[in-house]
Amino acid sequence: MNHIPQVNITSPEFKADPYPFYARLRAEAPIYRTILPDKQPAWLVTRFDDVMMVLKDEERFVKNRLTVMSPEQLKKLPWVPPMLKPYARNLLDLDGADHDRLRSLVHKAFTPRLVEQMRQRVQTLAHELLDKVESRGRMDLIADYALPIPLTIISEILGIPARDQGKFHRWTKGIIELTASNSMVWGIYYLIAITRYLRRIFDEKRLRPQDDLITALVQAEEAGDHLSQDELLAMVFVLLVAGH
Repeated sequence: MNHIPQVNITSPEFKADPYPFYARLRAEAPIYRTILPDKQPAWLVTRFDDVMMVLKDEERFVKNRLTVMSPEQLKKLPWVPPMLKPYARNLLDLDGADHDRLRSLVHKAFTPRLVEQMRQRVQTLAHELLDKVESRGRMDLIADYALPIPLTIISEILGIPARDQGKFHRWTKGIIELTASNSMVWGIYYLIAITRYLRRIFDEKRLRPQDDLITALVQAEEAGDHLSQDELLAMVFVLLVAGH
């Protein structure tokens, strides 16, 4: 039995330098039990070969934990406001036919032309950010360069108006950086704010389609099937998380 202490893997202190802890886990406890912010237990798998085995084994491991939890375990899950439940049905947390269906629909939206537009815009933005800090002679690589690129690109590709991108980034940043129970209230606030905003944006794109990813997702079709409003919410949220 190992004696590695529990740590808060979502805390800023841990995220600042997690690598010594990961190295110790690989050496002493390659499969390590931890507790998530929602108080649910989870297992960290830290060795490469083990991780690959888990990812490829669809018979014994699932993405959607709700499908394998007992009634007693389901009762212990924290209460989730009904408004936020759609986020549970996202591409990262579904298995089998449900996952394949969403992936097929989303694939329709990522056209070669859209990908090429992203490439060109990333290149332009990268040069703009470097030019902006050149006169200073120094930069914070994350804050001044690495983070603004995906955040800006995803917002632009989705079709978020420039006037809204500041608050949009604050909301997503607040959700991603949840680290403690006392911040969960703010997390719910940010989620509700972004949910209301996105539902309004979806309605606008349906009425006035534009050349952006949200419009493409709204219009995506496979054998007569479309993404539901809830599935749109979950998909856009996954893309926002990827931007961080």
